[in-house]
Amino acid sequence: MTATHAFGRPLVPLAEVNQDKVTPGLLGFVIFAAIAFGLWMLMKNMGKQMKKIDFEEQPDVPEQPAVPRQPAAGKATAASASASAASSASAADSEAGRGA
Repeated sequence: MTATHAFGRPLVPLAEVNQDKVTPGLLGFVIFAAIAFGLWMLMKNMGKQMKKIDFEEQPDVPEQPAVPRQPAAGKATAASASASAASSASAADSEAGRGA
């Protein structure tokens, strides 16, 4: 083998390359790198936006049962007055039924 003949091919073949295979090549790497860079930028921006949020959780307060308000003694409302009249009338009817 002459010096000019060895100059045309590598001294140690690094890997056998099959010419029938399709590989992504440089274009595939560039597209993948651009997507990875875009994802990294989005994650960085999301972290910044999350730090801007001012959130303080309020402590849990147990719910108190609703207690109906009773009207003041001197102020009877129309609803309570009609309810009182109805209960008096039913009591009077039941006593009249017993006495007969």
